[in-house]
Amino acid sequence: MKKIILFFTLATAIGNLASAQTTTESTANDMHFGIKAGINISNVYDTEGKDFEAEAKLGAAAGAFVSIPFGKYIGIQPEVLFSQKGFKGTGSILGNPYEFKRTTSYLDIPLLLAVKPTSAITLLAGPQYSFLLSEKNEFKNSAFSTLQQQEFENDNIRKNTLCFLGGIDVNLDQVVIGARAGWDLQTNKGDGTSSTPRYRNVWYQATIGYRF
Repeated sequence: MKKIILFFTLATAIGNLASAQTTTESTANDMHFGIKAGINISNVYDTEGKDFEAEAKLGAAAGAFVSIPFGKYIGIQPEVLFSQKGFKGTGSILGNPYEFKRTTSYLDIPLLLAVKPTSAITLLAGPQYSFLLSEKNEFKNSAFSTLQQQEFENDNIRKNTLCFLGGIDVNLDQVVIGARAGWDLQTNKGDGTSSTPRYRNVWYQATIGYRF
């Protein structure tokens, strides 16, 4: 409950920042507050050469953003997002096949440099801070080893992760269509004891939003 309150508090703070500026005409130099929602297509890659393969999975993404111009062609765009990532895959233990899926929910806070070659296009890139809110693991096979399942679920995952994000927004008056690609700059290993598996998140994001 505290994590949900934190998310909405940050989103409200962004909204209050944007509403402090009142204008009578919308121009390219205005500051805009917006909300958006969409999907993530996420996966992971092993960073230490282990024999680990995963498949992409879908997740939800939603939140708020503020476009703050520093002139006609450049600005910054901080955002606050609830973002689901993770992976899925299959395997076999002693000839017994199994399926698994991990869903990780994050509070993502990107701070993006915005370059606006035209009023309809915004190019974005910059760092992102991600805080792990929750993790859910699903297994489908009654013969799956209890020891292997516990080892997988007890993996010591990093809660605070630095990431990099890049993408584009298409501005259709007040409607904003966004596309992003992001990846972790740090592994998930927490204090270094993780072994099942060691990975970094990578994801593609598509959203549609409304700016005020």
